Amino acid sequence: MISKTAAVTRPKTVRKAPSPADDGAVRVPAPGEGKRGEQGYLGYLLRQAHAAVRLTMERALADLGVTSPQFAVLTMLNAYPGLSGADVARLTFLTPQTVGVIVRNLERDGAIVMTPHPVHGRIQQWTLTPRGVALLKACRQRVLELEKRLARDLDSKAETTIRRWLAGIAADLQED
Repeated sequence: MISKTAAVTRPKTVRKAPSPADDGAVRVPAPGEGKRGEQGYLGYLLRQAHAAVRLTMERALADLGVTSPQFAVLTMLNAYPGLSGADVARLTFLTPQTVGVIVRNLERDGAIVMTPHPVHGRIQQWTLTPRGVALLKACRQRVLELEKRLARDLDSKAETTIRRWLAGIAADLQED
């Protein structure tokens, strides 16, 4: 009779010792390679692009003492003066709690001012102060350089198509 151990012998796996060039670690593809490139999922690629843009924007605005969420709040308040905190949160894709912290800090720094809503006194409306307008202008100059970089290889037709596509995605998926 054959013993169980003899019947179930497995070939021994021979592992070579890793060389300095091959430490056995899996190589993570760089942005633009493999699933981080043209073969990647669209949702992932959008998120990857967003992360790269946000990091670059954070670096560009750092010495002004402005974060990209603060820039988004300043931008929306400039475009739509008198927004409530809830409206700002929706437009900037931030939580109401985060917007609360941001508006307190911007108000403390003199960049925005709160006024009560003329009809609904409990609703606080936020607007930019002259200091906020100047700060946004300084930020916007830097962000425009980034936007130029994003569009540098696009002709106007391609840029319009991409803008329409991105806006269409947001509008279409908003309904879900």
